[in-house]
Amino acid sequence: MTELNRTPLYERHVALGGRMVPFAGYELPVQYPTGPIAEHEAVRTAAGLFDIDHMGQVWITGPDAELFLQYVQPRDLAKMKVWDAEYSFLCYEDGSIVDDIFIYRLPEAWYVVINAANRAKDLFWLDTHAANFDCEIFDMSDTTCMLALQGPKAQAILQKLTAHNLDTLAFHTSAQIGVAGISTLVGATGYTGELGYELFFPAEQAVTMWESLLDAGRAEGLLPCGLAARDSLRFEACLPLYGHEITADLEPVGARLSWVCDWDKGPWIGRNAVLKRKLEGAQRLLVGLEMVDRGVPREHYPVLAADQEIGWVTTGMKAPTLDAFLALAYVPPAFSRIGAEVDILIHGKPKKARVTKRPFYTPAYKR
Repeated sequence: MTELNRTPLYERHVALGGRMVPFAGYELPVQYPTGPIAEHEAVRTAAGLFDIDHMGQVWITGPDAELFLQYVQPRDLAKMKVWDAEYSFLCYEDGSIVDDIFIYRLPEAWYVVINAANRAKDLFWLDTHAANFDCEIFDMSDTTCMLALQGPKAQAILQKLTAHNLDTLAFHTSAQIGVAGISTLVGATGYTGELGYELFFPAEQAVTMWESLLDAGRAEGLLPCGLAARDSLRFEACLPLYGHEITADLEPVGARLSWVCDWDKGPWIGRNAVLKRKLEGAQRLLVGLEMVDRGVPREHYPVLAADQEIGWVTTGMKAPTLDAFLALAYVPPAFSRIGAEVDILIHGKPKKARVTKRPFYTPAYKR
């Protein structure tokens, strides 16, 4: 059996009663004694703190760093100002997805956040394609800790620990500031559908930062949150998760991610394949489904029309905020319009569902 990695906060999770499970090669808390519903609700109404140090962080520097990143992903980085942060993805030549990423433009380098399960693959992919560019790629994952502080009270909590005026930190921007006396890259980013922050700082300061944030947020209703709440939160906001809504077998147009692509910036890996799919149409589109019949849709459950399998569920559950049984699924374009009815095969029985608008929950940063 492969030995699981642990973040610097493993002992703190155990001390808090976290139920530890394998995830992306790490042993991480899926929930705490408060339970995933309470953790989910805390993020929607107050704030939640997540250990996301399983994520990978890559530092790219050198004269050709921007030119290299322009080539390996579809967003036009020339439009980004220093300290901006943007979502993007890496593509194979055939237009399928290597991984989705977050890119930070810093004064001295580019900082790229990658998914934990794809860390080795992504680094090999980047290193291989950097051969013709004058740039250097450094894996900072083991020396950097990454936490997420998310929710409507996240700013008030973080402000207690920094002299930096967080009112000046706009959505999808970042700043290098002191937090609890620790030099920290703070990004106004996150994956819960709420306003909040992602924090990057030296791994040896992990326990100090974790405890400082919990102490600062205790009176505000802050809870430590596990993987279950993180999944339900991103699901309600219809934020894709690699291995579910996006994979190496799926392409950006069907995943509704072509908005990331800047077609006039010049060549990037996979551009022509993605453009061809955009012009000709995807064979399947990602849609939101709401159950009409009683039943809980789960990942991999078949989607049917006239008793024929036409697609599959990528993620499904009872959405805590909405008190509804919902799913994300791939279906042919003919079944993708709002209101279209399909069946989901649940425990061998077809259960009626209806295509509904996405996101299910209107993210706070869009209000």
